[in-house]
Amino acid sequence: MSSNGYSQPSVPSHRPEPGIWSGSAWYGPHAYFQPRPRHRYWLHALLLLLTVLTTTIVGAGMAGDFAHNRPVDFNGTLYGYVRMWHDPGYLLAGLPFALCLLTILTAHEMGHFLAARHYRVDVTLPFFLPAPTLIGTLGAFIRIRSAVPTKRAMFDIGIAGPLAGFVALLVPLVAGVSMSKVIPGIAEKGDLIFGTPLMLRAVEWLLFPGVSPADLYLHPVARAAWAGLLATALNLLPIGQLDGGHILYTIVGERMKLLSYIFIAALIPLGIFFAYSWLVWAALLFFIARRHPFIPDDRRLDPARRRLAWVALAILILSFTPAPVRT
Repeated sequence: MSSNGYSQPSVPSHRPEPGIWSGSAWYGPHAYFQPRPRHRYWLHALLLLLTVLTTTIVGAGMAGDFAHNRPVDFNGTLYGYVRMWHDPGYLLAGLPFALCLLTILTAHEMGHFLAARHYRVDVTLPFFLPAPTLIGTLGAFIRIRSAVPTKRAMFDIGIAGPLAGFVALLVPLVAGVSMSKVIPGIAEKGDLIFGTPLMLRAVEWLLFPGVSPADLYLHPVARAAWAGLLATALNLLPIGQLDGGHILYTIVGERMKLLSYIFIAALIPLGIFFAYSWLVWAALLFFIARRHPFIPDDRRLDPARRRLAWVALAILILSFTPAPVRT
């Protein structure tokens, strides 16, 4: 870092495409040489507050359905945007879901952020994305504004988010499942049917032995942990700019390009046979996330990090479900 405030990392021979997605990080234009802009704290705060609102409304709808043993009704959830003006206290019931989910997302993004700062990589604070959708948010991302110097740094930055997010969701997962209840066939009713990742199924089996996932009505806190598992699985897919792509790139190098095409293609049968949403993900990843920034570092990862990569694979397997949501 020079005294005039410019970030001056070493420049590789191949620069990343301007404005490309990096899992939960975004490489903006001119990521190698540019004045370091100030953090737009007002924008981060505004997006966070809006996301708190949207996730709280969704959580309030889930809490109401759970209390009355109704299947999750997203039309009723959307009515919450009207009801909150007449009955603001209605939102209190949605806070457990919202706060648990935002804690998981924040842990994931701050894992990336702190690892990046450790390597003196210029990075923004998290941008949260509010949305009146399934869980009230489209997630969050950070923006990397300077070069990542080595493959070791890329590995650490890439894996820190999923590890932190996975650890953060364990307590809500166990607590939420413990507060869930058995209602025969409830999980197969309603507008949408949620898949059951292996990690969730393991906790269900421990706390409700012998009970079918179809008969277990998850508490909103458990649903927040479910959303955290989904976000972790998506980010750990071994494709280009996703966290899993970063990890795999540090191990296989430029062969990552071919592997990204293969793994994107593998999403197509998932979309055909399990959930159409995989087709949307395959298209998005093909156009905005299959490439990876080149890092001129030929050193192999040390054995400890290579073992940690296997841990990331295990987390992907535990968090993944071929049909996250189906109608």
